[in-house]
Amino acid sequence: MFKKNTYNPENQPKAWLFLLPSLVVIFVFSIYPLLRSLVMSFEKGSLINMRPAGVENYQKILQDPVFWRALKNTAVYAFLTVPVALVLGLGIAWIIFEKIKHKSFFETIFFMPYVTSTIAIGIVFRYFFNGDYGIINYGLSFFGIKGLDWLDSVDLSMPTLIIFGVWTSLAFNIIILLGGLRNIDEEHYKIAKMFGATDGEIFRRITLPQLVPTMTFLLTVNIIGAFKVYTQVYALFAGQAGIANSAVTAVYYIYDKFHIAGRPGVAMAATVVLFLVILACTFIQRKIIKKVGE
Repeated sequence: MFKKNTYNPENQPKAWLFLLPSLVVIFVFSIYPLLRSLVMSFEKGSLINMRPAGVENYQKILQDPVFWRALKNTAVYAFLTVPVALVLGLGIAWIIFEKIKHKSFFETIFFMPYVTSTIAIGIVFRYFFNGDYGIINYGLSFFGIKGLDWLDSVDLSMPTLIIFGVWTSLAFNIIILLGGLRNIDEEHYKIAKMFGATDGEIFRRITLPQLVPTMTFLLTVNIIGAFKVYTQVYALFAGQAGIANSAVTAVYYIYDKFHIAGRPGVAMAATVVLFLVILACTFIQRKIIKKVGE
């Protein structure tokens, strides 16, 4: 007979000892930078000569139209890219899982963009979206559509970034969704087919409900990642934020203020605001998903 595991206060010091390395890493690389950013948001000056500034930095960013444009662009990017990439990823994962033989080959193909440098992919997409010789405009010409200035137009900067963001998000979504599909008991499908259920009914009544936890995870991770978008902007627009800052995002704004303008206090104030926005969006999202689940 095995003894039932019970809590023993004498083991608590040992447990903390085993957890200590992980706690140190978390504190040094997560908690301390967060606290330091909060402190710096109330200071001004250069990194080597910071001095108290009160709420001056917050006043500056809240009065800066570029900051509000960055928040707007970030929200538009997040709330368009995430659902589109999730729906497309679900459709592709379902087709691979149900309709295609040699699944491992296609999984490798779709996973390759995830392990490829975003900068390298951005350089390729710059050629795709080039207004003069890009493959996108070349394809549009077959349908009699005049070529668009994807990268050098104020109106098209965000649509171009969103298209790029959807493509870069697909790989991760597809792989995770394929893992979720594999965890569904095949007996459910066999019984449904015995009773004459169609593919659409099987998907709606069996597959989709079973994938809710996986999709919830992807939704949360993708929303947080979308609000922190920076590399895609830097790669696609060659280190800029589009024409006249038309594709500036919150993290790019922080980067510009910290590294380019040399105003770390303002950058940290923007960081704190972005942190609160992500926290609020994640909280609201979790509440909505919980209500829908009930």
